[in-house]
This record gives sequence, structure tokens and C-alpha cells, in this order.
Amino acid sequence: MKNSHEEIKKLLSASRTMLSNSQDISESKRIKQKHGLILEQDIDTSGNITKKINVGQSIEDKIDYDVYKGEEEKEPSSRDKKQAYRISGGILVLHGKSQVELELTTDEKIAFQETMDEFVSEVSDLVDFGHLNVFPNNVEWSGKLIDYDIQFSYSIGEESGIYIQGDMIKADENFLELVSKLKTYYDKFKSKWAKILASRKKTKKTEQ
Repeated sequence: MKNSHEEIKKLLSASRTMLSNSQDISESKRIKQKHGLILEQDIDTSGNITKKINVGQSIEDKIDYDVYKGEEEKEPSSRDKKQAYRISGGILVLHGKSQVELELTTDEKIAFQETMDEFVSEVSDLVDFGHLNVFPNNVEWSGKLIDYDIQFSYSIGEESGIYIQGDMIKADENFLELVSKLKTYYDKFKSKWAKILASRKKTKKTEQ
């Protein structure tokens, strides 16, 4: 019992020493190794506490698109997977159950780029795009129309249609014109991404 008490006193003393700025780097490492202490932060050469940096994750190879690192799911499903890609400032997320379904093709990249460009040209240039999600059986895309402070959502497949959300929107001529543009462009959006879905299903069957 006495030995246990002495050991606890030693650990407390070592912990206090580690949390102070009075020790140099070599001494800090020696104390950690001797007592098996684990700290969430490291100490730099000046004695200041600094956050750890994962160099492997902070450096990405630059190719024609960047893999987007979003927040990881706490408990990812072993069956459902997803991979996000950043393309010209927008984010396209592929969903599937196999690696083949998570691979971005050139046609899909071009389609996403065209979708954003066409929306800006034909609907509104004051828009903050959300993620475009490509699932095995449907595609969902949303965004915020800044000038009217409303959210729009396009969906094709299982729940196809246009969805608009806002708070006390004045239904004047400008707003009605905007809704008309949203509806008109939806037809082009649906046609483009229906072809992408069909192509992805065909590719999946070929790989199988």
C-alpha cells in the first residue's frame, strides 16, 4: 500500500513538471517515457504548448480535382460509403457500396462543372451552392439564393422535384420570375443527371 502511495506521488509530481514550461524538450521526453504519460499536445522548442499536426493529411497531391476531406462519420456503415470531390469551388459527393461507385469519371466532373455554370447563367449568379450528392438511384443538389435568402433543392429519382424553403418571401414579379427560372433549369438538370445515373448503373454491372 505504501509503495502504491509513493508511486502515485511520483506520477503527480511528473505531471506537474510536464505541464509547466520550466523543462526543456529532452527532459520532457525523458519524463514521458519514464512514467508513461500521454499528452494531447506537444511542446515546441520555446517551451510553448502546440497542437499536433498530421503532415500526411495536410499535404495532398494536386491533380485535376482535389479530394475533399470533410468531417468523418463517427460510426461509418460497413455497407454505405461516400467520397467527396472539390471541383471549381463546388463539392460533388459520390455514394455507394463499392469502390467502383466512388470513382469520379471525366464525364461526371464535366457535368458538375456545367451544372454550376449553367445555373449561374440561367437562374442566378447570387448563389451559394451546397453539395451535389449522387446516390445509386437518385441525385440531390441544393443551394442558397442570396438575393432572396431562400434555400432551393433539386432532386431526381426516388423523390424527384423542386423544393424551396424561406421565411416570409414577398411574391413579387421578380420572385415569380426566379421560381420560373428554377423550374425551367430543373428540366435540364434532370436530363443531365439522369444520364449520369444510367451510365453509373451500366458501369457497375460491367464491373460485376
